[in-house]
Amino acid sequence: MVQKARRPSGAAQARTQSRTFGLPFGRTNLILFGAGIAAIVLGFITLAFGSDTLAPVLLVLGYCVIVPAAIIWKEKRKTEGDQT
Repeated sequence: MVQKARRPSGAAQARTQSRTFGLPFGRTNLILFGAGIAAIVLGFITLAFGSDTLAPVLLVLGYCVIVPAAIIWKEKRKTEGDQT
């Protein structure tokens, strides 16, 4: 007996069609992420040279402030009515 292939229901079909694959981060996110990585690398470099105050500040700033801000930051979307 031959069975017909089932087509997805309306909700399942809408879910598969609405998915678009793209980079979820914008330019500002990538700049912040790069600044966070730079702060972390600079923190480890200063740690290697024996800095007891600057290195922990840079590492905490990179890991706990800049990188999470880069992940959380959302760009404001311009609507057609906005002229600014």
